[in-house]
Amino acid sequence: MTSGTSGTGGTETSGSGDIARTLELLWETGRRPSRGPKPTLTLDRIVEAAIQVADTEGLEKLSMRRVAAELGTGTMSLYRYVPGKGELLDLMLDRVQRPSENPADLGEGGWRAALEALGRATLALYRRHPWLLQVNQTRPILGPSALDGMEKVLTLIRRPMGLTDPELVSVIVMIDGYVVGAARTQLYQQEAERRTGLTDAEFWQAQVPALEKAMASGRYPVMASLSEDAFGAEFDHFEFGLQRLLDGLEVLVARRA
Repeated sequence: MTSGTSGTGGTETSGSGDIARTLELLWETGRRPSRGPKPTLTLDRIVEAAIQVADTEGLEKLSMRRVAAELGTGTMSLYRYVPGKGELLDLMLDRVQRPSENPADLGEGGWRAALEALGRATLALYRRHPWLLQVNQTRPILGPSALDGMEKVLTLIRRPMGLTDPELVSVIVMIDGYVVGAARTQLYQQEAERRTGLTDAEFWQAQVPALEKAMASGRYPVMASLSEDAFGAEFDHFEFGLQRLLDGLEVLVARRA
């Protein structure tokens, strides 16, 4: 479940289409296409095709024309179902947050276990759909999937945490913001490897001679004293940071109790 903090400064912005029409489509309160020949498309097929294009080719390649080509139909056929790219993007954002897409079992185990599962599931969501990091979701259109996710998390953390309602929302925003930063770092690493042709290990190995001289100069005594695994790829920075965030929340919860 994304909370709306992700993708700030992205290439697209949620809520940039006709908000009223988008809400009708999300909540299925609008009229279905009725004129013309019997429809061969469905809104679900269009949204799924758009997600497929974004997943495989990137958000910059997403257009009504490209989605139509993916479906093997004319571009004008799509406009009988969705007004344009802005509305389509909001439908995509809500679709990838469906339980089938974001299957985190927040289950039992208290508020900490629920937030741990939320953090990991959100990271997995960004890994499956990297284009999410290119969308400014500071003003999201709230559809059923987004609200279902928020309802589930709040149900599990509200009573045991004992925080005020604004604080509870801030907890979810904080977890999402942390995950976005981690997901973006991972995505940038993959992009750098793709563009340069160098693996992460090869990149750092190329700097070893210069760094060894710098460490031997005496100018950086603290860094020179660090263990060999200090910058090792084996350390799970994401999990370490997530646990420290939750440790801080435990202190606050205990203080309120």
